[in-house]
Amino acid sequence: MGERLNRVRRKAEPLLRRFFHAYFLIVRGMTLGVRAVVLDAENRVFLVRHSYVSGWHLPGGGVDLGETMEQAMRRELKEEGEIDLTGAAELHGIFLNSHVSRRDHVAVYVVRHFRQDRVPEPNREIVECGFFAINALPEGTTGGTRLRIAEVLDGKPLIATWR
Repeated sequence: MGERLNRVRRKAEPLLRRFFHAYFLIVRGMTLGVRAVVLDAENRVFLVRHSYVSGWHLPGGGVDLGETMEQAMRRELKEEGEIDLTGAAELHGIFLNSHVSRRDHVAVYVVRHFRQDRVPEPNREIVECGFFAINALPEGTTGGTRLRIAEVLDGKPLIATWR
């Protein structure tokens, strides 16, 4: 049953992505999202796997009306990972995500000071999550996610697009 659901999701994913971005084009001139490179004391990175899109990603999501990027990042970390910040997050950069739309931008934060009292149970949105060693990222970790991690941890030069 799970594999059949994955096949259906993969087939529907491009159509759903176009639908949601067409909707956002109507209600918003530009879309803005946030992601966070959350690193624990061992420099392992927190990643999530969504039910509606393939691959492993940095946690994050859209910035709601009336919300700052940092507020959105904090909300998304709580929703997706039961993660609460205990110190300041650092803005890593803002990137054009032209794979999604020429109007989509993503702000990426680096989070090193946080508390996670428990790992969340799988739900409708997040089917899996966890901390991973940089040299052992799960299969399916997206290219954009790998690129942002390399920029933060390996000092690779920032690239303005998500890729």
